[in-house]
Amino acid sequence: MSGEPVPGPGAPPPPPGVPSPGAGAEPGVALRSARGRWVLLATVLGSAMALLDSTVVNVALPRIGHDLGADLAVLQWTVNAYLVTLAGLILVGGALGDRFGRRRIFVLGVVWFAAGSLLCGIAPNAGVLIGARALQGIGGALLTPGSLALIQGSIRAGDRGRAVGLWSGFGGVGAAVGPFLGGWLVDGPGWRWVFLLNVPVAALCVPVALRHVPESKDPQAGGRFDVAGAVLGASSLALVTYALIEARSATGAVIAAGVGGVLLAAAFVYVERRRRHPMVPPDVFASRQFTAVNLVTLCVYAALGGFFFLVVLQLQVVSGYSALGAGAALLPTTVLMLLMSARAGAFGERIGPRIPLTVGPLVCAAGMLLTLRVGPQASYVGDVLPAMALLGLGLAALVAPLTATVLAALDPGRAGRCRCWPGWARTPTCRPVPSTRPTGGRSPGARG
Repeated sequence: MSGEPVPGPGAPPPPPGVPSPGAGAEPGVALRSARGRWVLLATVLGSAMALLDSTVVNVALPRIGHDLGADLAVLQWTVNAYLVTLAGLILVGGALGDRFGRRRIFVLGVVWFAAGSLLCGIAPNAGVLIGARALQGIGGALLTPGSLALIQGSIRAGDRGRAVGLWSGFGGVGAAVGPFLGGWLVDGPGWRWVFLLNVPVAALCVPVALRHVPESKDPQAGGRFDVAGAVLGASSLALVTYALIEARSATGAVIAAGVGGVLLAAAFVYVERRRRHPMVPPDVFASRQFTAVNLVTLCVYAALGGFFFLVVLQLQVVSGYSALGAGAALLPTTVLMLLMSARAGAFGERIGPRIPLTVGPLVCAAGMLLTLRVGPQASYVGDVLPAMALLGLGLAALVAPLTATVLAALDPGRAGRCRCWPGWARTPTCRPVPSTRPTGGRSPGARG
């Protein structure tokens, strides 16, 4: 006899796509079922809003500065304000989802993010825009951990590798298509639509999540909410993120922020180890696999964040591409990720993470090195396309197995809190560079 409980005669039937207990199938939603596809759609829409926004805004910065009369320091804070609040509160967002319901917090984050986007789109001046970007970051901190935690808590174990691959592929498309979409919007309807576009996406995502995504939470997340841990964790992450963003200036304030962030992080660890119900269970870091993969995530996304920002500027400022042309140049990377990520996730699940997590970064690095050939007279077919294609192959091999490996090392009940660490690792990796104005060729905002 199996230890699986058998429902009584009056028990309601499970939702479509969820196998009945005792039916010999894994618990959870089947990815190929209609419900499984709806779960995937909701999580992809939510995460794509945040990923797309983080890349599409970079293309719009020169035009925003021109229209609002903002100098470089102000432009930097249109990015920094978002990153600091996102990174500082992402741990709190994951903990709230585990405690109060991942779908509930995810939907709240989507609505909050859309409201912040609307404020960005109608901002009359740079000050309002920066404040609205900070509000966007809070929404991103609520929805980002929940998007993948919903897959972990809803999709049955046998389908999670493919589900994570699809999530990574479509999410990667959202990030990679950002420069292309941003260029089209900036050259066409205007930069405000970079933000306003999130509103209809949220209007689609929220009803899908409420109707089709099952609620899940951590059954062990009881007791009083860890307020001290939340304050220490948010403060330390925000200060460290700010220090990383402003590291080039190396002013006293930046150094003090970095040191203060490290000290608060040490206090956070001290407090969490002594809490009966900690916001982040310290024992998760006893897993060598979880710790190692998060370090890999930090290194990989630090490189990718800087690369995607700089390559768009290189194409516009040095090679004379329009904003739309620079974004379109990255489409091969997007297409390859979309076509191959699901297969890579399933393949990595069969052979283990070591080979994909070794080969993928090396192929990505080779693609990045090829962009050294992109100069003033660069040929797209001979210089840009090979680099973007090789980078796309590397990302397709890397991203889905990387994410699936983090999830495999976790108790599904802790998915929200523990999912936030790789999410934070990606946030302080992209910021404006000292100059976004061309030294020759056409203006980045030029039509072409």
